[in-house]
Amino acid sequence: MIRILESKDAGRLLTRKAARMAQAEAVVAPILAAVRQRGDAALMEYARKFDGLARKSVRVPEKELLAARRLLAPEFARAIATAAAGVRAFARRQMPAEWMREMRPGLRLGQIVRPLDTVAAYIPSGRYPLPSTLVMTVVPAQVAGVPRICVASPRPVTEVFGTASLLGVADVFEMGGAQAIAAFAFGTRTVPKADRIVGPGNIYVAAAKKLLAGEVGIDFVAGPTEILIVAEDGDPRLLAADMLAQAEHDVDASAVLLTTSKRLAAAVAREIARQLEDLPTAPVASKSIAKNSAIVLTRSLDETIDLANRFAPEHLSIPDETLLPRIRHAGGVFIGPFSPEAAGDYAAGPNHVLPTGGAARQRGGLSVADFLKVVSVQHLNPAALKRLAPAITTLARAEGLEAHARSVEIRLPKGDTP
Repeated sequence: MIRILESKDAGRLLTRKAARMAQAEAVVAPILAAVRQRGDAALMEYARKFDGLARKSVRVPEKELLAARRLLAPEFARAIATAAAGVRAFARRQMPAEWMREMRPGLRLGQIVRPLDTVAAYIPSGRYPLPSTLVMTVVPAQVAGVPRICVASPRPVTEVFGTASLLGVADVFEMGGAQAIAAFAFGTRTVPKADRIVGPGNIYVAAAKKLLAGEVGIDFVAGPTEILIVAEDGDPRLLAADMLAQAEHDVDASAVLLTTSKRLAAAVAREIARQLEDLPTAPVASKSIAKNSAIVLTRSLDETIDLANRFAPEHLSIPDETLLPRIRHAGGVFIGPFSPEAAGDYAAGPNHVLPTGGAARQRGGLSVADFLKVVSVQHLNPAALKRLAPAITTLARAEGLEAHARSVEIRLPKGDTP
């Protein structure tokens, strides 16, 4: 069922499908315009039409969140606590430091770190509701110190609403799709305007985020999920299981194995077919495996690493740490046979909101930094300004900005102008 390709034929895997984005943008553009112009009225119309909203407002009452929390199975609540603790510890290590130092006599420079005022997390609740994504988006924002954290999810799923209550999030909205993104981007009477919107979603959510980037901060425009595995040997059962774990997300997901071993390639292909036989999500996973996935036979480890960097995958699995210095582009890296991507999805600590479609060439995954501003600070005394004045005024006048130069010279004692 899965293709085994020679590396020379793997070029099509490196060119992701243009995921109907232009078509999706055309669909969502009037939705964004309507919410901008008519606020809550348009938001409610779309929420009823697309999400089947039954309540009178998209805001979920806090008593409903508490009720959902009480319905959570104890083992689920414990799992959320374990996941949140890992994400919180990792996010704390990511926090940039504030500092002020005298770089030269009289010249003190530094940075202060400030959280965004309001952020919004989009949590899908379609075929697979994702309370784990609520943990991954809310906890780093809490570590950053964001005072107002909002959550949008299009369906009243007990695990999602209950997890919001467990994490202490009160601003929860039952809304989805482009209308939810628009509400947070523009603000309505019911929904606060956000400084940044984070979290995955379908193509219409992605299109809305793309069109509104600039009016509101976003994390990235996410596409179908993907994994790329590098293996010259290993247990075919584990490799097949990791590929299927990715494939079951969506029919557009992709799972790619790069290997120099024909024997391993054949064994993994057989194992994928065997594991699909009793996989409950096989109707989805089998399509993803057939349409978008492959085992690629490479001629050398060097070629394997080159292909991996060219692909810039969302998830990259490598056999050991010796390869890590050669990895340039990946959303997240998983090392060794006991680091399955599922560990990162749920409980290890690093974020599972990761760039797809080659965006890992530009950035890594969601982190505490997405909820912060690092603000530079400068404090010069008269001697420091005098020392820098010749460079400042020369560059200002070279750019035709005379007032810039004069703003320095007016501060210098007479006779000290450059």
